[in-house]
Amino acid sequence: MATLREVQRRIGSVRNIAQITRAMQMVAASRMKRAQDAILAARPYSDELRSALGRVAAAAGEDIDPLLARRPVHRVGLVVITTDRGLVGSLNSNAIRHVLRHVAERAAAEGAERVEIAAVTVGRKGRDALRRAGVPVKAHFAQFGDRPAFAEVTPIARLVTEDFLAGAYDEIAIAYSTFVTTLTQRPEIRTVLPVVPETMGEEARESNDEYLFEPSPEAVISRLLPHYVAVDIYRAVLENRASEQSAQMVAMRSATDNAHELIGELTLVYNKTRQATITREMIEIASGAEAMAG
Repeated sequence: MATLREVQRRIGSVRNIAQITRAMQMVAASRMKRAQDAILAARPYSDELRSALGRVAAAAGEDIDPLLARRPVHRVGLVVITTDRGLVGSLNSNAIRHVLRHVAERAAAEGAERVEIAAVTVGRKGRDALRRAGVPVKAHFAQFGDRPAFAEVTPIARLVTEDFLAGAYDEIAIAYSTFVTTLTQRPEIRTVLPVVPETMGEEARESNDEYLFEPSPEAVISRLLPHYVAVDIYRAVLENRASEQSAQMVAMRSATDNAHELIGELTLVYNKTRQATITREMIEIASGAEAMAG
């Protein structure tokens, strides 16, 4: 049985851990609010840009810009966004498992459906996991801090766009954790390039043909497409950031609750040990007195 001093030391250690996890929970909660506000503000712009670009691409035609060109997919560039640090529960493991399943399915496909996938990673956790799994990592970017800026994402967009244009990849996709609620984050993989025009009915298609391009369809599309790729990646970074802070807050709250529960159990052990010690000492005193009397 542990001594009273050992139990006291364990209670003190757990109490210190509870204080740390409680502080981390509060910090994550404040950061989570900022991250949620950022992604909720970015979603409408990203959705409308994607929709508008799809309609413009449908009206202009796929052969008007190389970034719209759809070709047989043999090589895929996958931008994988995770976190640099842990303490986020199962967020990273779920995202990485989803990516590895996607890679395995596409690599195991037969004939023309079989593809090779190379990764561009954002965040150390994803990079390390993909390297252990044997997935080629062509480039790596560190996380962008608590408040990711759009300018920080443009080098990634420029890299994958240039690789797509050079023919290094036939498709560009992005993997990240979508923020659903504070308690729910869902891993997602979405195609960025080539841009797929929206599926429209006959009536919508006729009205969609009324676009007038100034100065030309080529000039409009060439300006929109690189910006669209950067916006799509930036949105994924914001989604993953909101998911990270939400998962960390929940994980730290769970850790704090577990610490308090453990303190209660250790306090019970301490009281039982103390009672057993007092009882033993009383028996020893009584035995000694009886021996002396005899």
